[in-house]
Amino acid sequence: MAMHFRSAAVAAFLALSFPFNASAWWDEGHMQIAAVAYERLSPQIREKADALIRLNPEYESWVAGVPERLRPQYAFVRAAVWADDIKGQVTGYTDEGDTPDSPTAGRNIGYGDSFKHGYWHYKDMMQQPDKIIRANAVGQTGRGRETFGERDDLSFEVDRVGFPFGHPFHVGDAHQPLHATALFSKALKKGDQGGNLIEVTPADGQTVKLHAYWDGIFGGYSTPFGAIRNGLLDKNIKLPEPDQTRAAISDPAEWLRESRQKAIEFVYVAPVGYEKGPYELDRSYETRARILAREQAAVAAARLANLISEALK
Repeated sequence: MAMHFRSAAVAAFLALSFPFNASAWWDEGHMQIAAVAYERLSPQIREKADALIRLNPEYESWVAGVPERLRPQYAFVRAAVWADDIKGQVTGYTDEGDTPDSPTAGRNIGYGDSFKHGYWHYKDMMQQPDKIIRANAVGQTGRGRETFGERDDLSFEVDRVGFPFGHPFHVGDAHQPLHATALFSKALKKGDQGGNLIEVTPADGQTVKLHAYWDGIFGGYSTPFGAIRNGLLDKNIKLPEPDQTRAAISDPAEWLRESRQKAIEFVYVAPVGYEKGPYELDRSYETRARILAREQAAVAAARLANLISEALK
């Protein structure tokens, strides 16, 4: 996908370009991805990104009490959940009068925009399932054809805000397998909405939606300091080095194809079935899920850094 980075887009780059409500990986995951991506930027690109983030009207509250030398990194990581904030924590934003089909949908006016633009994060489009069939769904379960269709919950249009995908930090969302996949089965003829109609019970005993389980693998609420420590500094849990071949892929369509395949291989597997559940997750499933999530986040961070570097060069 060609990158067109107009001057107006520079002004809006980090104004409206962060994950919206119900975004993948939740706060901790998004901020870990941002922390690792920031470390991968050159000093020159960091300086440009820092200048854009300082334009955010919440900037001073973000860095209040933060040592001066740490403010750029802290603010960059904190900005990764900015669009979640305007869904409820920050006043002055609304969705009234704004729809995906309205004249305001594609406007690019940066921080002066008072719309939440929730549809920039996802759009619930009905899609026909494709013909990819899990072998054991037919050969072993005997329950009919389980197929996997492509979800279109992410607005990856170049021209939405004049920047690739509309939201640079949605790079992370594209790497959550259930943001690229839906299960169609005899019990879920209209699809499971990316795991939102299937329930699972992980080791903590709390039954949750399959989608929420995967979103929450990194945890929920976090501070930038916590995300920086967990994603970068703690040698026991920091994100791994990404696969360099995958990291170099810049086509978002390929990112989504990868994520869908990961869902087929790691999400919709035993003990998760093809009905609504709930299914009790075992140690093997949860271990594989955590490993995959960290691998996906590491690749997302590298691709995010590449995307920002190309845009601000």
